[in-house]
Amino acid sequence: MIIDVTDETFEAEVLARSDQTPVVVDLWADWCGPCKQLGPLLEQAVSATGGAVVLAKVNVDENPRVAQTFQVQSIPAVFAMHGRKVVDGFVGAQGEAAVQEFVARLLPSEGELELAALMDQGDEPSLRQALELDPGFEPAVHALAQLLVDTGRGDEALALLTRIPDGPESRHIAAQARTAVPEDGYEAKLDALLDRVKADDEARQEFVDLLELMGPIDPRAAQYRKKLTSRLF
Repeated sequence: MIIDVTDETFEAEVLARSDQTPVVVDLWADWCGPCKQLGPLLEQAVSATGGAVVLAKVNVDENPRVAQTFQVQSIPAVFAMHGRKVVDGFVGAQGEAAVQEFVARLLPSEGELELAALMDQGDEPSLRQALELDPGFEPAVHALAQLLVDTGRGDEALALLTRIPDGPESRHIAAQARTAVPEDGYEAKLDALLDRVKADDEARQEFVDLLELMGPIDPRAAQYRKKLTSRLF
């Protein structure tokens, strides 16, 4: 797959897409002779992957923000992105063999393909099998932990989450595992906990979990975070 990318489409066409598929970003310009030599080689190598790799072509004269993002000083400049991160790259013209090898390094391994297939199935046996292949595979940990929470096995979910570093998704799943959404509304429960948060670790954790369940968009969450800070400090 070969696409032309602009400053306006870079977020969706490159960053977001790279969460699922490796993206090769080709920074070029009309006046650049080596760019015109390299371009067809990149297109040929990427087309040969059958969609497993995407080529995003960016005219740096027309899209300066993208060029600034990569801090390029000369072109052609080529960057491989996966998971919104630069994982490989080179500057200057390359021969056909080097370009093919560069693209080939981005193709998923057999193990990665097997993990992807298990994640697509998404049921508990498949997710557990994925974690047998890679015990610290974060997408599988998150997916299985959420499934465990949804089926009333919060303690097991919390134990599973200790395999991976703390992060926004992990914190939200952990909050669900420890704390139920109060039937009489968040505010009544938070107000009841507020006097206990300084001296009672369990109350403080429940208070924080409730804020996590409310989410960052709820304006009440910011208000209660300020109240928590004032009580603690």
